[in-house]
Amino acid sequence: MKTSDFYYDLPPELIAQHPIEPRDASRLMVMDRFTGTLTHRHFSDVIDELRPGDCLILNDSRVLPARIFGVKEGGESVNEFLLLTQKEQKVWECLTKPGRRAKVGTRFVFGDGLMTGEVTEVREDGNRIVRFNCEDEFFSVLDRIGQMPLPPYITEKLEDKERYQTVYSRERGSAAAPTAGLHFTKELLAKIQEKGVKIGYVTLHVGLGTFRPVKVDDVNDHVMHSEHYCLPQETADLINAAHAGGGRVIAVGTTSCRTLESCPVTDGLIQPAEGWTQIFIYPGYQFKVIDGLITNFHLPESTLIMLVSAFAGFDHVMHAYRVAVEEKYRFFSFGDAMLIADTKK
Repeated sequence: MKTSDFYYDLPPELIAQHPIEPRDASRLMVMDRFTGTLTHRHFSDVIDELRPGDCLILNDSRVLPARIFGVKEGGESVNEFLLLTQKEQKVWECLTKPGRRAKVGTRFVFGDGLMTGEVTEVREDGNRIVRFNCEDEFFSVLDRIGQMPLPPYITEKLEDKERYQTVYSRERGSAAAPTAGLHFTKELLAKIQEKGVKIGYVTLHVGLGTFRPVKVDDVNDHVMHSEHYCLPQETADLINAAHAGGGRVIAVGTTSCRTLESCPVTDGLIQPAEGWTQIFIYPGYQFKVIDGLITNFHLPESTLIMLVSAFAGFDHVMHAYRVAVEEKYRFFSFGDAMLIADTKK
């Protein structure tokens, strides 16, 4: 397939610039995975679409306030640093702007002296390795001086950092939020459990590669970015029990989906696993684990819309996106959601 096959026209005013309140007041498009039939609801109604015995899988990764600004030691010039991957304690791979000022050996001061950093290496791709130093615990300092690394299509300032976190986030490490989970409230999750739906957790630390465009014409030529994931034994047991009992396994977000589909399956049973995944899911992929998907509306020509098309069918998904535009759904990270599953009772 061609990357251009996944293009659709999106009026800029439909790109959500701020989260809706309360979280579960967003809209929900429900699609039958096999027929493509669409219904329009609100996210708080998702409980009506779930069944006792189903298993909901959430990504508990927490976004780091990973955008920090440093003043070059002995000068006034300011550099922006975006923390990407932790290499050692207080040593990170970073994107820096402007890069020409971040040479090996250059030191920067952050947060009026709360933290310093020295560039120790310039990688071939232009990223910098930076060794940070601070008296207090590193992540507590980062919480004080860092800003949320919002996607480039969000131009409005986020007043509350927690609105770019899910209510169940706990494992620090993402450069972007697993946004399908932003719609859940603690109260809604409690009601879902009371209905007899099991809730399990995986961790996949979302990298900035999730925003990188697909630059090749042929989808088969795209090389996927790598992200760290973990599926614990407890969650594997929940998934296997759900399938054994005839329940559906519903992934909340493409990150949860990619985690589950990256894990080994032996004799029909998913196995706990941890590691790095570069799985690229596009039409033609045969799903091993998930039966349903809750997801937001994604960028044209992105790997995410390709994944959704693989799960629900290219024609169904592209039709649903056209309807979403016509119905003025809100798109992308702070936008509305879709539930895709076999909706027959």
